[in-house]
Amino acid sequence: MGTLETVAMSPLLGTPLWFWAVFFAVISSLMALDLGVFNRKDHVIGARESLLLSAFYLSIGLCFAVFIWQMEGATKAIEFTTGLLIEKSLSLDNIFIISLIFGTLGIPALYQHRVLVWGIIGVIILRGVLIGVGTALVTEFHWILWLFGAFLIFTAIRMFFSEEMVSDPANSRLLCFFKRHLRVSEKLDGHHFLTREPDATGRLRRVATPLLLALFMVETADLIFAVDSVPAIFAITTDPFIVFTSNIFAVLGLRALYFALAAVIRRFAYLKTALAIVLVFIGGKIFWSDIFGQVDPLLSLGVTLAVLVGGVLYSLWRSRNGENEN
Repeated sequence: MGTLETVAMSPLLGTPLWFWAVFFAVISSLMALDLGVFNRKDHVIGARESLLLSAFYLSIGLCFAVFIWQMEGATKAIEFTTGLLIEKSLSLDNIFIISLIFGTLGIPALYQHRVLVWGIIGVIILRGVLIGVGTALVTEFHWILWLFGAFLIFTAIRMFFSEEMVSDPANSRLLCFFKRHLRVSEKLDGHHFLTREPDATGRLRRVATPLLLALFMVETADLIFAVDSVPAIFAITTDPFIVFTSNIFAVLGLRALYFALAAVIRRFAYLKTALAIVLVFIGGKIFWSDIFGQVDPLLSLGVTLAVLVGGVLYSLWRSRNGENEN
């Protein structure tokens, strides 16, 4: 076996290095395609384009699931697909938060996609760190999974009884923190994250535009939501490759779907209840698996898919005549 082949087959977090290389090559190509071809020129993304772009990302994610199936077997592929589905669903509230952030900072639709795509870099880094820490903890202390299970059930109970899970970014301490510690321009400079403005002495200084402030806010919101979603995927599998890749593919597809969902996300009022049921199921599965034995991954996928689809369909049925979902 040659040196390069040996290196390629060397494990990184239990997975051959070339698996990781394939994943990052796919993600890099998707971002280059998105920024360099699909959105080379700034334009407002409509619902139709958003749906097509989301379908494209979903198809790539499913192709990656097939790749995992061929390389690692059906169980790993099902775990990846379940993680992808759960992460997409748990991040739906994030769409509403992102919409509030853009509205608060006055970011026009023309530049919103640029913020979301560049934010993927931050997502890869932040979730990579979070998943790496989670993997180390689970490997060293298996009982951490019980804490994850209890946390998921607690989160589900909170979702059942909470009327509103989000706050107004305009009044957040986070926004005040960024404004206090960053030199932020009051106006945009096209699609640039940085610009130059004269200070009190007349010297031009580099300052952040509201676009960069929006990027920081969106990244922080994603990190906060990851605290709920990452334990949920660890409850499905402790394989860091499956956890990380399913997370990133879900975020890619969800951000592409943002422009189609932002205006109608409130119609899916009962999806939160469905998500709570899924979290109870996933949290309970941790305790069941340790006491009685592993739950069939295909059963987990089937239950998750059935409950979420049911929540979406029931929400649409209740709001079909413009009824108040709440």
